[in-house]
Amino acid sequence: MAGTGVFSEIIEGEVYKYYAEGEWRKSSSGKSVPIINPTTRKPEYKVQACTQEEVNKVMEGAKEAQKAWARTPLWKRAELLHRAAAILKDNKGPIAECLVKEIAKPAKDAVTEVVRSGDLVSYTAEEGVRILGEGKFLVSDSFPGNERSKYCLTSKIPLGVVLAIPPFNYPVNLAVSKIGPALIAGNALVLKPPTQGAVAALHMVHCFHLAGFPKGLIGCITGKGSEIGDFLTMHPGVNCISFTGGDTGIAISKKAGMIPLQMELGGKDACIILEDADLDLVAANIVKGGFSYSGQRCTAVKVVLVMESVADAVVDKVKAKVEKLTVGPPEEDCDVTPVVTESSANFIEGLVMDAKEKGATFCQEYRREGNLIWPLLLDHVRPDMRIAWEEPFGPVLPVIRISSVEEGIHHCNASNFGLQGCVFTRDINKAIMISDAMETGTVQINSAPARGPDHFPFQGLKESGIGSQGITNSINMMTKIKSTVINLPSPSYSVG
Repeated sequence: MAGTGVFSEIIEGEVYKYYAEGEWRKSSSGKSVPIINPTTRKPEYKVQACTQEEVNKVMEGAKEAQKAWARTPLWKRAELLHRAAAILKDNKGPIAECLVKEIAKPAKDAVTEVVRSGDLVSYTAEEGVRILGEGKFLVSDSFPGNERSKYCLTSKIPLGVVLAIPPFNYPVNLAVSKIGPALIAGNALVLKPPTQGAVAALHMVHCFHLAGFPKGLIGCITGKGSEIGDFLTMHPGVNCISFTGGDTGIAISKKAGMIPLQMELGGKDACIILEDADLDLVAANIVKGGFSYSGQRCTAVKVVLVMESVADAVVDKVKAKVEKLTVGPPEEDCDVTPVVTESSANFIEGLVMDAKEKGATFCQEYRREGNLIWPLLLDHVRPDMRIAWEEPFGPVLPVIRISSVEEGIHHCNASNFGLQGCVFTRDINKAIMISDAMETGTVQINSAPARGPDHFPFQGLKESGIGSQGITNSINMMTKIKSTVINLPSPSYSVG
């Protein structure tokens, strides 16, 4: 059970503590932030409302701890990460419980997220040992005009303090995808979890605490973004920011200054369907890609662009599968569960009403109870409808009928987003050509968009982000190159 057993020290009374200098602490503010259960729409948990002074202390402790951590042998860093991964997986039950209550993630998916996170941390430890254990040796005479008089040794060294800001929909997995690479590379890590998902993240951080990481190396600050958000992202002690979320990331990138940024900011992932596609495969992937976790994923299918000649068949097959989706509370492992907040539900409803006013065909009756929105397929959507361009982050999927592949590519590329896309066809040559033309970070062929496996590169173009994620890319991004050049004296002897 959350907050009990090995986790009993992270809570006092009804309020979960924040983590600083190897200790669980109460904020001097005396204030807390409530976390609303999306299903009951009532307060479920409370976390500390940390102050700016407490942020300063966490940053100071992280900076000091990082110096010693950078000198810690690579194998030792990996050993601690493996230990944290094992503890995380051993405690999947309480952490999954938090995910169910905080973000309405279906129970089975919540457990999967925690196990996946443990696997990610272990893989990161192994990958870090491999890529950080190697350097380069360069010689000067490979460049014109130089003698063989200089040797250059290069290695990767840590950046310093990494600020990690994960989103609500994967508050554990997308936190460790930042924590693991930062730590194996020799950095300190300060985590600012999302409000919805904060308690799951605090439980996860405690697993790293139990693994025995040095005091101050990891910090976890909770509180209101309006009070500490800008203070954190603009803090002079931060040497790198890894952020996953919405357009807040654009504001962060404008304020952060000259530090490395890793940003994933959402998408309007298009699914282009050609006439020769396997329509049963298409329907299965549209439903899974569009409606799993109620569409609250950056890589969810956000718009279907289907050739007119097969559109009726595709819509009929998708409708049949949508009718079989279960809708209800996450505790019952329903396919579609409440969206995370009332404001999210209101935003989704606004997109639906706009589509209705402008003549979209409703394949199901629109139905909403509180934060719970029933899955809805909208056919005959036109480009003048908001749903054609905006990211609903909910269980509503628009279908746009196209008369040519070029029309589908044009719609995809006209979006401000460019995270992922997918194309369904039996012709691999067409698939590759369409993939090359789509302005997205990743294109899936004959499968819905997806993040993972976690060692695959994951990146977006345009307003979908900066930099690339994935375990190897994240390790490299959280390091910099250090060169040592050996200058050889002119030889006083001749050879031969």
